This record gives sequence, C-alpha cells and structure tokens, in this order.
Amino acid sequence: MAIKMNHEETNNMKRTEDRGSKIEDRFTRDPAIRDPRSAILNPHVFFALFVLFASFFTNPSQNYLRKWNLFWFDSSATRDQSLSSVAADIREEALRANSSVAADIREEALRANSSDVGRPLPLAGHWNLGQEKNGFSPDYQMKMIERGHHLLPWFLLPDGAVNPEDPRWISYYEAPIKRAAELKLPIALVSTQWEMILSVDDHYFSLPPDRNPNVVTADGKVRREVSPFGPVDAWREVGMKWASGPTMKRLQEWYPDPPLLLFVSNNESVKLQWMKVEDDQRYVKLFGRGRDDDFKRKVVADGWIERYRALQGGMRDGLVNSRWRDRARFIGYDAFGPAHFGRWAGWMEYALYSHGRVDPWPLAWDGGSPSFYVYNWAAMTDYTVFSPQVETMNWVFMQKEALRLNPRFWFEMSVWDGHDPSQENDKRKTYARAGQQFTPERYGGMAQFGMWLLRPRTVREFRGWLDTLDQAEPYFLPIVEAVDRAHGNPTLRDFWRKGSLVPNRAGAHPYQTVIPAEYQNVDRWFLLNTSLDPKRPWELGTQLPVFALALVLGDAPQRRWLIYAHAPLGAREAVQVTIPGYGAAPINVAVGGSFYLVDEKSRRAQALN
Repeated sequence: MAIKMNHEETNNMKRTEDRGSKIEDRFTRDPAIRDPRSAILNPHVFFALFVLFASFFTNPSQNYLRKWNLFWFDSSATRDQSLSSVAADIREEALRANSSVAADIREEALRANSSDVGRPLPLAGHWNLGQEKNGFSPDYQMKMIERGHHLLPWFLLPDGAVNPEDPRWISYYEAPIKRAAELKLPIALVSTQWEMILSVDDHYFSLPPDRNPNVVTADGKVRREVSPFGPVDAWREVGMKWASGPTMKRLQEWYPDPPLLLFVSNNESVKLQWMKVEDDQRYVKLFGRGRDDDFKRKVVADGWIERYRALQGGMRDGLVNSRWRDRARFIGYDAFGPAHFGRWAGWMEYALYSHGRVDPWPLAWDGGSPSFYVYNWAAMTDYTVFSPQVETMNWVFMQKEALRLNPRFWFEMSVWDGHDPSQENDKRKTYARAGQQFTPERYGGMAQFGMWLLRPRTVREFRGWLDTLDQAEPYFLPIVEAVDRAHGNPTLRDFWRKGSLVPNRAGAHPYQTVIPAEYQNVDRWFLLNTSLDPKRPWELGTQLPVFALALVLGDAPQRRWLIYAHAPLGAREAVQVTIPGYGAAPINVAVGGSFYLVDEKSRRAQALN
C-alpha cells in the first residue's frame, strides 16, 4: 500500500503513568441491572433476583411478615422447614454457579498457549487497584465474578512497608483473597516498577561506581537510571525485598495454594537507552567506542535479559511458600515489540531490534502487557489510519516470534482511550472539539477489534489510580462484556480458539520505512477492504469509516469466516466487506461492533447476536 508518511516523532513524549504505586473499596450497584445491554439476557441477574425474593421467607424479617400476615399463610414448622430447604437449595445452586465461572477462569488461565482445545479464552483485568476510595477494589471484583463475569482478580502488590495489622489493608486484602482461595482463582499482584528502588533509594544510588546498578559516566558521576552493564546482585536483592515483606507473608498464609500468580510490573523505570550506551563507563570498558547500532542494541538487550531475570529470581526466592514460588509468572507492561515498527526512519531508536530478534522481552519476562492505546499526546485516534487498530497489526508476527522464543509467554493487552480530564489534550475533549462523542459503546468497539486481532490472555484496562467506579466503570463494562461474549457464544468461542486471522495481501501495512530484510515478507496487514474505504493513497490522518477483520475455519470449499467490524463515527448499513478468497459479503456495522458468520457453501452472511 502506498502511503505518504507524516513522520511524527512521538516517542520522547510518551505519557508515563505509574500504574503500580498510584494504582486504587466499594461495591457499586449491579452493572447488569443498570445496563440494559446485559440485564435481560443475563441468567445470573434473573437468578440473583430469585434468590433475593426467596430470602424474604428465610431470614429474620419473616417475623415481621408473620406479624402483618403478609405472604404468610401457613406458619407451621413443616412450612418453615420446607422454605428453609428451598432456600438452602437456592444457595447451593448459587454456589455451584459461582464455582462454575471460577472453574472457567481457572481453566483458561492455566491453559497452554497451544493445546488440543485451542487458544485460551480471554479474561478481564485492570490497572486501577482500588486501594483508594470507590475504585476497582478486590471486593468489587469478587462481586463481579459472583455475577458471572470472567475476571482474573488483581490486587496491589504490597511493598515491605505495608503493615499487615493496619485495618485499612486487612479490609482491602483479607476477605477478597480468602474468597479467591475458596473459589481456587488465579490472582494477579500489580504494582509499580520494581527496579525503580535501584535509582530512587540512596542506599543503592550512593554505592561506589564498581557496585552501582545505575549509569556511571566517564567522569564517575552516577545518573538515576538503571544500566544493563551494572552489577546484577543488586537486582536480585531488590527482588527479594519486594517478595519478603510481612504483608506478602500474610497473603501466602491466607491463600496457600493458588493455581497461578501473575506478578505484573508497571515496568517504566528510567533506563539507559541504547543510543547513549557510550555514556556508561562500564560499556566502554567492555566494548570500546564506535560499535555499530545493531551491536549496541544486541548487548543492551542481552544485559536487560540477565538483570530482569535476576530481579524476578530474587522475588521468587523471597516467597516463603513453595507453591507460590512454583506458580509465579512475571509480566511487564509494554514488555513486547514496537507497535511503531516501520512508521518513520528513526523507529529503531526506540526499539531493541537485532538480527534474528525483533525484541528481547520474551526472553526477559514471562509475559507482556503492551499498550493498545489512543495516546492523548499523539495525533492518533480510533477512526484514522494512525490508530491502535492499524498500528498493532505489527504485533501479529511479533506474537509468533515471542512464542518461538518463549512458548509459555503470556501475551495480554492493556487498553486506554486517552482520557485524562486534567489535560487539555484529553482525547474526549479532542473528539468533542471535532463534534464527536466518545461513548462507552464506541470504546468497546475499538477494544473488541484489538481483542479479535490479537486474542490476548488478558484485556487489562488502564485508568488513573484515583479514578472511581462512577467515572470509569461505564467504560470498563464493554470490555467485560466483550470478554464474556467470547466465553458465552459457541460460534465466537470456536473462532477464538481455532480460527486463523485472514491477511489482506491485496494491500500492505502503511508502515513501510526501514523494514529489516527478515521481516519484509511477513503478513502485517489484516484490515479488509470495504465499499466505504477512502481513495488511496492513504495518509496517517485519513479517516476510515469501517474497520473490519476476519478469521477463518475449515478448508475450501467448506470454509467459514467470522467477520468483526466496527464503525467509530456512526453505524453503517449495507457495507460490502471483501474476504480474500471469497469475495464481498454485505453487512451492517454498529459503532460498538458487529459479528457476521459467512459460509462458503451457502454463500450467506448471517449476523450473530
């Protein structure tokens, strides 16, 4: 695809958000009851109302009903026993329903990336930890799971200063983690960047140059940024400190046998960039000056692999429970390849590509949570070529490479719409100035496109650490619904597990600058042609009325395709979407996304509810 590139250098402007130490107890009203999209068809809501009604007959308020002879026509012991028996059966059925959802969550979290069943189904998560008032607290999460939603519970990873006897933290941790233990749920412990201590704690920053884990310049000055050439022992020591605190020990007592533990780092500590390696005297001593860029990227990447694995090894060793040690996996925010691959001539300045490896992070981490973001500091949107939907098509070939390097690599996706109301460049303000409204439905359509493009293990939404449920939950619920939909609809479930993403080889990804030879023929373009496409060539700011992709099952002449499409700027009808190897299929496209099943034999396109 020919395209005129507007090479916008946005990488130095990256919005740094501490999803850990700033990451946020309250229960909100049942979202399914408030949300007409799910209430009527959700059997858990119907069942919950039935249980509530039945409880009127079996709790202490029955004395009040007896007194006024309301709904009480037989006060005999036999009737009491009968009602108690019915209530017990109802409660037992509710427990079974909760256990079933919990079993689904557990099974999908433990499922291998490749199995006879197919891919694992997705789970929902969040960066807001609810440690501040009215956030996405563990208590809120447990109630969502009890209503039948597929969440992988997340907690704040406590540092060594958190007092396990503090009533605030007892309230935050104890009941939810014990409930997780009853349901045998996997859990995630989410926090700031663990290695940051190496730069901000003067104990480490003031170490002599030969023992200092930070950048040491030629004149002996120390910079507050970690170096891939400093001593490794300090990294392991810091990891042990994170995992050996008193509250961490208490959590292991409350939940001694979790099936899976994800330790999720915000992973945004200030690091030495490969372009500046000669600033560090240790690098110069090892390799001298004047090496080529590929060499520099390679040795920096190798240095990070060794140090991040030492950090994680220290955390594992700091755990007192052997089952926690055995089942721990370490996930880094943005620990994945560059979505900006090929966007402008200098893209490698912000990447660690070296020959044979687009990115080192699958060797340094057990998993990554890269950004499917509409950055507020960039010109990208959800309706132009410069969008997360287009940019992250680069990740498809990188996922395959990551699994080759690390078959157990946990790929999840962090999602954000660029909403930062304290800033003038807040994306919702930007859309409003253009006469648009960015609704939860529209956000869900964009996020769901990313889900079906990439099929992540977890979809982890980002909001600020002080954001409340009143503000943020309406935008989280479409993500939860999209996850639940992949579990609940048999057709979607089959395609998620075993469908193959369909490349559109009639075109090419718009990012085509300085592509390494080894990646020039990999599939990077999955946007299907539609009857509403603007005339080519496209630029970064070209508006796209419809984003459509497809997955395929079966072989010709009995193939089936699943089309997913969304229309950010307004619903579109009678759109012709061209499936390679099939032809055009007529579909209607909603703002929040539409699914169609196309059958090769019958030549029909059928909407999925």
